[in-house]
Order: sequence, then structure tokens, then C-alpha cells
Amino acid sequence: MAVQTSRGLVKSNAGGVQSVDRAFELLELVAAAEGGAGLSQLAAGSGLPVPTVHRIVRSLVASGHVLQLASRRYALGPRMVGLGKSAAVTLDAWARPHLARLAEATGETANLAMLDRTFVVYIAQVTSPKHHVRMFTEVGSRVPTHCTGAGKALLAGLPPDLARSIVTSAGMRACTPRTITDPHAFADELERVRELGYAVDDEEHERGVRCAAVAVDAMPATAISVSGPTGRLTRAALPRVVPELVRTAQELSDGLGGGTPSR
Repeated sequence: MAVQTSRGLVKSNAGGVQSVDRAFELLELVAAAEGGAGLSQLAAGSGLPVPTVHRIVRSLVASGHVLQLASRRYALGPRMVGLGKSAAVTLDAWARPHLARLAEATGETANLAMLDRTFVVYIAQVTSPKHHVRMFTEVGSRVPTHCTGAGKALLAGLPPDLARSIVTSAGMRACTPRTITDPHAFADELERVRELGYAVDDEEHERGVRCAAVAVDAMPATAISVSGPTGRLTRAALPRVVPELVRTAQELSDGLGGGTPSR
């Protein structure tokens, strides 16, 4: 029987599906390791026996998705480069019309972001045609989860213990004087996000910049946000901006057929 995990992956007792899940988990561990990852490191990170890890990694090396270095550690292989570029182009083309409508409706910059272990990565962005102000966060940027609207929106959807583990392992450094750096205060902040249904970065990542964000339910670990100067994206503007965010998140979900794969 399949179950939904906190990471959004569907595990199953069926051998084929389980093998795919394990392969992707190992790829993520390899990607996160600076300088490559050894078998024992991959086994510890995945909780899998070393022989199982070795079998899967050997298959990934043969397919070109993983590369064995001279140090006998493993890094992402050449085939991942093409996959990454293709995914980025596809996601941008698919999300851009939705983000463009959001930017037009709100008059601010619209962003699509994903959770990448302990960071948020911005994968698509459309600036408002009304205001040509360069935002600090651009496509490809990796930013902390604890001080960004998208990060808060995504962490609020996780079990509290997992969310706490993510921010504490990354370190809750103060990006501005308004950054929340205490785990207990941050847990309270996530509870407010759950109650409100949206998150706000109130000059916590960049001075003079405010951001509102919501998670995209049909896309695991994905959120959309609107960001702009605090003088324009005021607290008083949030009741107007948030419904546009929610509407766009629903449009994105509907475009995926509710997130349920077709047969």
C-alpha cells in the first residue's frame, strides 16, 4: 500500500516503485554532498544497507546519471546536466503565463520556488510590467528557508519536528535585524502561517523588501510568492495580494490535474 511521506514522495511495497524512490533519494544525497559522497555516507543518509546503496549507485553510474570520481566518491553525472536544463526550461515555460498574470494583478514580482533540502531555490520569476525594479532574489538563487516567504510557506506544510530539523541544521543566521533566529519563536511563526494560509517575509531576508507566499498543493515542495518594496507592498496591501496568490496556486494545481498522474 502506498503512503505519502513528508517529502511528498510516494513509497510502495511494490519493488519497482521502491527502487525508483531509493534511486532518487540517493541522487539527492549525491547532489547535496560537496566534493562527492562515499558509499558509507550515502548509506547513513538514506538509512539503506551499503550493499543496496552500492547496487543502485552502480546502476546510476552505468546510465551516466552518477559519476565515480578518482577518490572513489560519487558525484552527479553528465546526463543530469541535460535533465536539469530541460526541467528548468519546461517549468519556466509552464509557470510563466501564471506568474505573468500574478505580476500583472499585484503590480509586483511573482516567483516560483522549490524546497531543496535546507534551502529554497527560485526556479521562475516574472517582474511586474508596472514597475521595473530589480529584485534581490533572481532565478537560480538559493536562499534560507527561515527568513523567506516561500520557505515559511513550505515548512508550514511539514511536520513540526521535520521543519525544526531543517532550519536548525541549516543554521538560523540573521540576514537582517528582523530575521527570526530562535527555533521556538520560529515554530510559533509557522503556526501562524498554518492558521492564515499564507506566509510573510517582513524584511527578514532583505531590508526594504516584503514578500507574501503560499504553497502549491499539487506540486510537492513548491511555493509561489509575490515580492516588492515595503513602501509599495505594504501590510495593508496583503488582503488584496493574498487572494491573487491563492488563485494562482490553484491554477497551477489545476494545470497539473490536481497532482494525480493519469493512467
